[in-house]
Amino acid sequence: MEFDIPADIAHKITEIDAFIERELVPLEQAHPEFFDYRREYARTDWEGGGQPCEAFEELVREMKRRADRAGFLRLGLPKEVGGAEASNLAVVIIREHLSARGLGLHGNLPDESSVVPSMPMVHIVHAYGSPAQKAQYLQGLVNGEHYIAFALTEPDHGSDATWLESTAVRDGDHWIINGVKRFNSGVHKATADLVFARTSGKAGDAQGITAFIVPMNTPGVAIEYYHWTFNMPSDHAEVSLTNVRVPDSCILNHEGQGLVLAQHFVHQNRIRQAAQSVGVARYCVAESVSYALERKSFGKPLAGHQAIQFPLAELHAECEVLRNYVFKVAQELDRRPHASVSDQVAIANFRANRLACNAADLAMQVHGGIGYTRSKPFEHLYRHHRRYRITEGSDEMQIRKVAAYLFGFAGEHKRHKGDPA
Repeated sequence: MEFDIPADIAHKITEIDAFIERELVPLEQAHPEFFDYRREYARTDWEGGGQPCEAFEELVREMKRRADRAGFLRLGLPKEVGGAEASNLAVVIIREHLSARGLGLHGNLPDESSVVPSMPMVHIVHAYGSPAQKAQYLQGLVNGEHYIAFALTEPDHGSDATWLESTAVRDGDHWIINGVKRFNSGVHKATADLVFARTSGKAGDAQGITAFIVPMNTPGVAIEYYHWTFNMPSDHAEVSLTNVRVPDSCILNHEGQGLVLAQHFVHQNRIRQAAQSVGVARYCVAESVSYALERKSFGKPLAGHQAIQFPLAELHAECEVLRNYVFKVAQELDRRPHASVSDQVAIANFRANRLACNAADLAMQVHGGIGYTRSKPFEHLYRHHRRYRITEGSDEMQIRKVAAYLFGFAGEHKRHKGDPA
């Protein structure tokens, strides 16, 4: 690929930076409690289960409204919802740049909102929704009128999704759903939940799992509690479904073909997540270098000590290598079928997520005691990006994918029987 950022993308980044300074920085300055050392305390409704507080969520919604008016919010979305259908490369470069700016409304980590967001549910409903489902939900998913949460993980099943235990049994032209979902993110603000349940087949079968759009006010749907996590606020709920009755029209895609929805957006989501992680790593390096040039130890700047120089130089080198690799894979996603570069997406994702954690940890070390405090953003960055090494496919699942392609057990050039990953 061309390693220079294309001129049109560079121009768009300049526009976005100007928008952030003009529209979003004043909002942050008007609400410092959400962005300084109080950020976790102020953003969390501690008495309401640890979920995000309404005042902060309204601030995020205002960011989205302004980003939409400026023409950025729908940049990567389908034309049917007013999007520009920007390339994966364009969105990835922009998201990496936004993360390299550090913390701010331009990219809120806990709910992964952004001036240029991913909005996976928009893509899923656009690709697989019935005309009635599109009419009901599609525009609302963009403008915030609707939010559909994602209910796949269960107490005893995460990456092994084909073994989920939630069931849906046909009852005439309706279905009766029973089960429990864990880390059901976003239900506190959802109008509906995308619930995956087995409707046929046996445990381990990819076929036979069906996805249902279940309105949150359906009898039998109950938010039991929210998990308090390493990074707060948290919207990761435990949700029970007890004799939940929904009509056939709630099925998204086709009966028994629900898992394709979970896989549909995985490549875009993982490469954009990788871009965010690389941007965060670059930010940590830049902040650490700046601090090391100013802070004196034993009569000279920290930057004069090789114990500081060498780890930062190595981290900088890894940022440069991985940043270009992430951009390369994004471009490949624009050129080739996604399944043919699935292993490359996995490499970019698990290596970038590790990089972000290592960079935040090193930034804390370089800054010393002050780096460990919440007056600096590094602890927040570390706690959030540590989550990425589990969600969206754990490190182990990503490496498993790479190995399957490497040994010819999967992919375009599948040669052997074995672990299909």
